[in-house]
Amino acid sequence: MSDVQVTNEPPRAHVRVVFLGPVSPHWDVVGDYGDRALVDEFRTRALARLVLLPYNDPQFKRNRERIMRDAERENITVEWDLGFDEEAV
Repeated sequence: MSDVQVTNEPPRAHVRVVFLGPVSPHWDVVGDYGDRALVDEFRTRALARLVLLPYNDPQFKRNRERIMRDAERENITVEWDLGFDEEAV
């Protein structure tokens, strides 16, 4: 049995993680809807994992997965905007 609980609840919030470019700060986390305190706490945790990491850094992939797991626990949907089509790369 899996420890993951499947819920049919609507998302509590939605955020966009936006790559700003090669010059620090590289990232911004924008809340589109949801409780402001929840989004702010998530933004703080996400930016702590992404600070000083461009998207082509090997650590980025691991930290992105951690951010996605954090969002799942908090029932937050996440959209990634890296400035290009990731499927084409």
